[in-house]
Formats: sequence, C-alpha cells, structure tokens
Amino acid sequence: MNDSPDATGVDDTSGVDDTSGVDDTSGADDPIAPNANLSDRPALDVDAAAELVDRLVENVESVIVGKRDAVEHVLVTVLARGHLLVEDVPGVGKTTLAKAVARSVDASFKRVQFTPDLLPSDVTGVNVFNQRTDEFDFRPGPVFANVVLGDEINRAPPKTQSALLEAMEERQVTTDGVTRALPDPFCVIATQNDVEPGRTYELPVAEVDRFTKKIRLGYPDVDAEATILDRTVGEHPIESVEPVATLEDVRRARATVADVVVREPVRTYVARLAEYTRRNTALGVSPRGSLALLRTAQVRAVLDGRGYVIPDDVQAEAQTVLAHRIRTDAGAAGGADVIAEALDNVPVE
Repeated sequence: MNDSPDATGVDDTSGVDDTSGVDDTSGADDPIAPNANLSDRPALDVDAAAELVDRLVENVESVIVGKRDAVEHVLVTVLARGHLLVEDVPGVGKTTLAKAVARSVDASFKRVQFTPDLLPSDVTGVNVFNQRTDEFDFRPGPVFANVVLGDEINRAPPKTQSALLEAMEERQVTTDGVTRALPDPFCVIATQNDVEPGRTYELPVAEVDRFTKKIRLGYPDVDAEATILDRTVGEHPIESVEPVATLEDVRRARATVADVVVREPVRTYVARLAEYTRRNTALGVSPRGSLALLRTAQVRAVLDGRGYVIPDDVQAEAQTVLAHRIRTDAGAAGGADVIAEALDNVPVE
C-alpha cells in the first residue's frame, strides 16, 4: 500500500485532493451535483480525440513505466464510460496507475480500502442528524468522485461490495429513499490480489459483469524496474504529475466515441461472439458484456484514427472485455480459453 487509510478505510487525500483536483464545471467539487447533459457538448474530431489519448498515455507513463498497454486499457475504459478491475499481486503499481490517470485529467479522486469490517454506508455515504437544524444531513461517501479506487475489493464481504452495484450501473446512489447522481465522468477502478484466496471473498457475478475490463499489470522488466527505482529516489513521481487535459476534454472525447459508426455486420459479429460463449459454459457473456465490447471497439477505432469500427477493433478488445464474465468448469480461469476459441471459430461476415 502506498497510503495509510483512516479507520473507515477511506482515503480522501491520496493522489488528488478535494481542492486541487477538481474541475469547477464538472460537478466534482459538488459531490451530489447531477450528471451533465452529454448531448449539449460538441464532440472532438477523431484526430483530436486520438491525440488527447496519446497525450494522457505519455503523461501517465511518466510514473507507470513500461506498461503502455495497461495505461491504454484504463483510458479506453474511461472513454467507454466503463469501470476497470485490476487483478495482480501487491506492489506492481495498481494504486499509482489510478492516481496518475485522475491527476492527468484534473479529476477528483477518492480511495476506499476494502476490509472485512467495512460497511456499505462507508462507501456510499450516510445521513447524520444535525442537532442545530433538527434535520438529517447527508454526508457523501467516497463514491462521490470522478475516479474511485476500490483497493483490494475482494477483502470485503459481498454485502459491502454490493454497495457499488447501483453506482456502477446507473451512476447514482440511493440512501434512505433519496437518489443522488454521481459526478460525470465517473469511473471505478477496483483492485484485487489473487495470492491470498483464503482471506478474500469471491466477487459477486453481478458486480464482475459491471466491470468493462479486467486486466493484469504484471511485473516490470529489468530495465523498467531500474527506471522506476531511479525515479522514486526522493519524492514519489506521482506528486509531480500535472494535468494535461480537463474533464471537459474527456466528455468531448466520449461524445466522439459515441458518434463512431458501427455497421450491421460488426454488430452481428459481436452478437455471434457472445452467443458462442454461452455454449457449454456455466455462464456466458451477457448482453451487457456485448455492449461493453462494442463501446470499447468504438474507442479502439478512435485511437486508430477512424470514425468507424472494423472487426479488428472488436478482436483487439475481446479478451479484456469478455473473459472475466465467463464461468466454466474451471471457474473464471477458463474464460480466456473460451474467448480465444470464439475468435478462432466465429467468422467475420
């Protein structure tokens, strides 16, 4: 861990503070501000959106060395209006990656350290009685931020993890019958390690399906690790990461992605891939998964400077978007094999 959370498991100051990392027009400074209307914003052209991503990748790579693919996965997830699950061993930079992305777009950032005793209200917020006004005041939880890091999410029981379900799917939180919109953009980046299975909980299927992508960072190679050691002598490099874009840039890039053309043969190809995963498996890809694949393929097209999706875009995103949603006799571990088989056997027409 790079930070020491307080007793509730919530870190309000790691990476981006509440005053310096907020875009005044985004609603991030008002934790219960409504989502903005995306249709009112002019989209960037495709080349400008691709250049924006390149600029963000370069900025994040100043602290995440040798992991360009992982950085791109995060940004693809953000532009696809999704959420990311990062599974890996401790100490490979998962938390730093989330912080660097948030800093790069001047976003509000909150971290929740998931523990067995964490309560759902520690995540979503709670109503507290105000004796002076004789009314209840809502204290927003850390989920009211642009980028929310759920650190070691599989250490909390399913009841606590379920606090994220409404937030991830509908971008809102309901407490005591009152529904409040979350800031826009809103992205959950959750981490889990797979080296202590006896001390962790399996993520509920409904929660897993809400993660647009699942990735691993892996250990850096020797040269990259040597560079990391050199850069972290003295002040941690995350403290020097400055914004190179705004939340408004992100929203406009997402509008660009939404305008990317997906022709009928590509839509049918995605549907056939999903259908293939439902054969001889305990759980195949859901329609939510198909939609996630289509959206990330649109982002991939933009990164390649195109305003339309081709099958190569779908194939490039299929593993990280679909594999974690599948359950076979081998559990979740067999999902990658199913996707590889689907890509080999489902024709492009």
